[in-house]
Amino acid sequence: MAVAPRISLITLAVADVAVATRFYQALGWPLSSASQPEASFFDLGGLVLSLYGRADLARDLGQEVASGASGPGAAMSLAQNQPSRSEVERVLAEAAAAGGAVIRPPHETHWGGYVGYVADPDGHVWEIAHNPFWPLDAEGRIVLPPPAPRG
Repeated sequence: MAVAPRISLITLAVADVAVATRFYQALGWPLSSASQPEASFFDLGGLVLSLYGRADLARDLGQEVASGASGPGAAMSLAQNQPSRSEVERVLAEAAAAGGAVIRPPHETHWGGYVGYVADPDGHVWEIAHNPFWPLDAEGRIVLPPPAPRG
């Protein structure tokens, strides 16, 4: 039996849960009533974003947890696609106003898209993108082409 291709929850290790929570609330993301002082939860349309203290996550894992993902050699980024270039610019501006740091302003890409990067207060990198080749559904979710035939 195969593992279902799904992500249920993304947890960001943060220095201060309250500070990180205020940043995401300032973006207009509603905080779930399931949140507690040590962990905040945001419903992202079927995917949950969790903010959890770095020390608590390290204790749970039984090993150290690196701080934020920004800086030289960032290992990953989160992404949010937008329906237009102007929406990319608007979202980046709102994230900066909420306390995020714009890492790279919006720009055209070599593949025909338009992207910019912003880091949250803990350095987690968000790519804000418009991809004209991937339409968005009514809820803003990417509609990928179907899988290629095997064989």
